[in-house]
Amino acid sequence: MTLDLAVELAPNRPGRLRLRHPVLVAAGGAGYGNELIEAVAEQKPAAIITRSVTREARTGNRPPRMAGLPDALLSSVGLQNPGLEAVLHRQAPRWAASDVPIIVSICADNADDISAMARTLDMRPDASGLELNLACPDRGRHGEPIGHDVAAAETATVAARAVTDLPLIVKLIAGAPDVRIIARAVAAAGADAISAIGPVPALALDRDRAGARLGTAYGGLSGPTIKPIGLRVVYEIAQVVRIPIVGIGGVACLDDVLDYLAVGATAVGIATAALGDPLLPGRLGEELAAWCEAHGVSDTRELTGRALPRRKDRGSLRMGPFGR
Repeated sequence: MTLDLAVELAPNRPGRLRLRHPVLVAAGGAGYGNELIEAVAEQKPAAIITRSVTREARTGNRPPRMAGLPDALLSSVGLQNPGLEAVLHRQAPRWAASDVPIIVSICADNADDISAMARTLDMRPDASGLELNLACPDRGRHGEPIGHDVAAAETATVAARAVTDLPLIVKLIAGAPDVRIIARAVAAAGADAISAIGPVPALALDRDRAGARLGTAYGGLSGPTIKPIGLRVVYEIAQVVRIPIVGIGGVACLDDVLDYLAVGATAVGIATAALGDPLLPGRLGEELAAWCEAHGVSDTRELTGRALPRRKDRGSLRMGPFGR
């Protein structure tokens, strides 16, 4: 048996984003990638998605910015970054020397900035692709996340697609009223792949219960706690689109990787767990190979979608007082 773990994240652009195995580092798990690449030696992730960058420099949120919780991390770093041009000047020369694809995550509150950043990246041979983060607030919708609205998500995707031939991954969020509609819209607008999910909005109190633990009160919850939410979102998206999906949320072991593949993911992203163990994404790629060999699986496509229902598009989750 010949084992083939390789996956194509942009099958409409053959070879442009071919990964040697399905386990990558999601945005937030490795900064801009270079430090992790230097630390992991041969045990490399399939790809690295950078932390989100904006067109201009931003300072981020006021402290405290992080709070450790049981099986979770609550964070509110904000979009602190030096701006796209500075990131490319400081980081991109080393990207080109690595055999790990670097996918640049971009975030903006309007279509003009999205277009400008995508055009800049299109001219950079050191960027393997871009991820469009739809968690960013929409300037035209009073700060609501772009990913909550189908028209806004479609406009953002079109703005990026129109100016670049790079593989385009669009990152959806769990809080959309119906994530299936958003998924269909961004796929039709030119996304090569979809990633989901990012941190989930949450709140934690300080020890004396006199206020919130974070300086912004609310933060993004990540880690094993959110895995069931991530599985639900990927499960729904996989029933309505034919493009690859990167499943993200709470991945920390091989069983998590297998679960995301089963609900329809083509690849699996790790962020929070990679912060504590930079070797984890590469190691899980090796563990997946060993598992496949032990179970007679020659291609990970055999694992993708095994848990999906026979009758597709069962509808988005609607929770009432007693569940569905």
